[in-house]
Amino acid sequence: MISNTIDTFLKYGLDRLDAQMLVLHAMDRPPHDRAWLLLHSDTPLHAAAQRWLNQALPRRLAGEPVAYITGHKEFYGLDLQVDARVLVPRPDTETLVDWALDVLTTQPAAHVVDLGTGSGAIALALKHSRPSLQVQAVDYSAEALAVALANAQRLCLEVSFHQGSWMSGIAGPLDAIVSNPPYIREDDEHLPALRHEPRQALTAGADGLDDIRTIITQSRERLRPGGWLLLEHGYDQAPAVRSLLQEAGFLRVQSRNDLAGIPRCSGGIWP
Repeated sequence: MISNTIDTFLKYGLDRLDAQMLVLHAMDRPPHDRAWLLLHSDTPLHAAAQRWLNQALPRRLAGEPVAYITGHKEFYGLDLQVDARVLVPRPDTETLVDWALDVLTTQPAAHVVDLGTGSGAIALALKHSRPSLQVQAVDYSAEALAVALANAQRLCLEVSFHQGSWMSGIAGPLDAIVSNPPYIREDDEHLPALRHEPRQALTAGADGLDDIRTIITQSRERLRPGGWLLLEHGYDQAPAVRSLLQEAGFLRVQSRNDLAGIPRCSGGIWP
């Protein structure tokens, strides 16, 4: 029965939400349909579901993200396909999408670039939310771009993808540049918990700000006057990122909080 399977997973040490999401996937249900689990707690698992769960359990116990095991992650209302070639999109990154949509409210056909697109989450969320936007997305990893392109095709969203290092190959003038770049220090104690995700998409030098510095420098040559640069960063990096933006000449420099009230994104406008 479903209830027995979830109880067994809990005894192994799994988080209840993780156990529920795995069972829902095995039963071909939407990932957040926990009400269905309550109503069908006495439903027997069919053989294929049980076999899949038997394989999924040790993977999750080894620390592999649920999204890699199921192959799916919801982001900004979109069902994205993800695997170990890309980072798992985080809910806090939706803060960056909200901010970009806010600053582009009066520019329905704005030119926007998403740097380090990974699964395509930010670029696709922007295009889905405002179809008139002209959205480009860049990633250094050809493997990540393959994931992003497949998501765009499956979701029927027209985004232009480019392989390259940050702004290379991207011409201005741009109305906005958004990025969730690597920002973890190379000696960060939390890295072992992220061992299943691509390292090059996580770390950026001794202080975690190397890629942010590069993006800020390159953005000045691509943004139109009045264009915005919006960056996601670590929970304790907002003051440093704001200082970098101000030193580079950006105006109206500010930060926005994530779902937990932590300054998670910082940005400014090019004069």
